[in-house]
Amino acid sequence: MEGLFITFEGCEGSGKTTLIAKIEKYFVSSGYKVIKTREPGGSKIAEEIRKIILDVNNTDMDEITEALLYAASRRQHLVEKVIPYLSQGYIVLCDRFLDSSLAYQGYARGIGIDKVYDINMNATEGLLPNLTIYIDLKPEIGLKRIKDNNRNQNRLDKETINFHNKVYQGYSIIMDKFPKRVKSINGDQTPDLVYKDCVKLLDTFLKERGM
Repeated sequence: MEGLFITFEGCEGSGKTTLIAKIEKYFVSSGYKVIKTREPGGSKIAEEIRKIILDVNNTDMDEITEALLYAASRRQHLVEKVIPYLSQGYIVLCDRFLDSSLAYQGYARGIGIDKVYDINMNATEGLLPNLTIYIDLKPEIGLKRIKDNNRNQNRLDKETINFHNKVYQGYSIIMDKFPKRVKSINGDQTPDLVYKDCVKLLDTFLKERGM
């Protein structure tokens, strides 16, 4: 049986990592084969590219260079990890994927959503998630969470609030562009309530697919 590819998106500090860990347990307890991963990174070579992308010292990185590095990391991650697990019938849960590039590089960096989409379609040979769950949380709330939790800041965390607001706007455009694939849940609530909303969404999705 072919597996399912489910990705999670959101602005910085939206709680994706916490939610994915809970959703992994949800699928395991329901008897599914599941693996979680992340982008950029997720495999050996892709993780090396991640270090370059997120290095706080690389502030002079060109916007298109950044987009191409994300696409290269994504390609390697798919080939090394995602596709092999999907072919074995796993549910693959991924922290960020294509839509992050569309929101961050395509819209916030000003390259263009369609241009970045085309770059990534070439890199992934057209592979898209079966479902994308977007955690809707205003940037100022997410950035405050990062500060309050003393999380190490990466190069993107250090961008201006104007940049993060553009990312948020970018995600709104993406939801309008891909309404069948991208589903939104309210991130401005307790982790337990976010999890419950996510499970409800997943239950409906799996039922529709007869799983």
